[in-house]
Amino acid sequence: MILSRYERMIAKRYLLPGKGEGFIFLVAGISLAAVMLGVAALIIVMSVMNGFRAELFDKIVGLNGHAVVQGYGGRLPDWKSVLAEAKATPGVTSATPMIEQPLLATFNGRAEAVLVRGMTVPDIRTNKTLKGKVIAGSLDNLTANSGKIGIGSRLAENMGIQLGDSLTVINPAGRSTPFGTVPRQVAYQVAAIFEVGIYDYDKAFVVMPMEDAQTLLLLGDVVGMIEVETVDADKVGQILEPLAGKVAGRAVITDWRQMNASLFEALAVERVAMFVVLSIIVLVAVFNILSSLIMLVRAKTRDIAILRTMGASRAGLVRIFMTVGVTIGTLGMVAGLILGFTFLFFRQNVVNAIQFVTGQNLWDPSIRFLTELPSQADPVEIATICIMALLFSFLATLYPAFKAANTDPVQVLRYE
Repeated sequence: MILSRYERMIAKRYLLPGKGEGFIFLVAGISLAAVMLGVAALIIVMSVMNGFRAELFDKIVGLNGHAVVQGYGGRLPDWKSVLAEAKATPGVTSATPMIEQPLLATFNGRAEAVLVRGMTVPDIRTNKTLKGKVIAGSLDNLTANSGKIGIGSRLAENMGIQLGDSLTVINPAGRSTPFGTVPRQVAYQVAAIFEVGIYDYDKAFVVMPMEDAQTLLLLGDVVGMIEVETVDADKVGQILEPLAGKVAGRAVITDWRQMNASLFEALAVERVAMFVVLSIIVLVAVFNILSSLIMLVRAKTRDIAILRTMGASRAGLVRIFMTVGVTIGTLGMVAGLILGFTFLFFRQNVVNAIQFVTGQNLWDPSIRFLTELPSQADPVEIATICIMALLFSFLATLYPAFKAANTDPVQVLRYE
């Protein structure tokens, strides 16, 4: 929208009212603040929701792969041939044998349910989710038949385990005796404590070399599943379709969406719902711009009439008032961007401060899954929010602008 010199001057004059026009300026300021808060709320909530999904996806998929080829009954006897077929499948970047079994662990009279995971030594040391998450010890200490394991930080905290302590893992399917089955109990030295950042994993995971897991579970040369990663997680079903036909009758393929369907579907629904609800806040904020412009037009009716008699065109008046409204919306949008990104940068500090003031635990990892408030800004969503705020602001200027343009100077100045 190109304004002439006098149109720019009048628009600037209306944006910065003079003496006796403080109320109009106050209403315009409230409109700007409302747009700022609406835009900031949308940016904060959508970025946090995206952060939730990204963190959960990275950590869940990082530990479980894009899909698993699981044998019936938790056993995959001919796993070597299945592993070769998986690696030969186009689109598969890696395939790793793995064992996973829920068991019971004891330490100093305390018992906890654990999830024992047997992984190859190279996978333990290079796993992108475990790597860099060790808070005590080292995963390099976990070697085949070493009797050393790594456990989650919450499990260590709940059981009072320190680095170097001995944790006893109980396999109920033990050896048979004349008096019945005796559970198999094996003591392992804790050589590493890690914190993945997902509460359910940190409170239950016990990671050990696959050979140790096979010995503990009396599996012999058998694994439970093969973890598969592909070039595109969103197309994992299409990529693994040929493999599914080859392993039919021996194993079943479950991808990350099926394993965590309820969680990711709930996040998707909540994300859409929050966007719609918070968009209404921006819409309500824009109504403030509409009301402030209507008040401005009514207050400036005499000025508008004089401008019309001096030769100002209807289109010029439309542009003036549209510029005023869009400028308020633009300033509110920019301020909202600054406020939103500032909050996201200090988000965990804000949460901690609120917890300190209220004395309430607002971020219980046992409920929230993650140990910290995540955030991931999506440039496309940010652009959409900004365009939406500008579009609403533009639409709010139409009625006041055309109302001002249709002012009849004869009627207004008749009695002047």
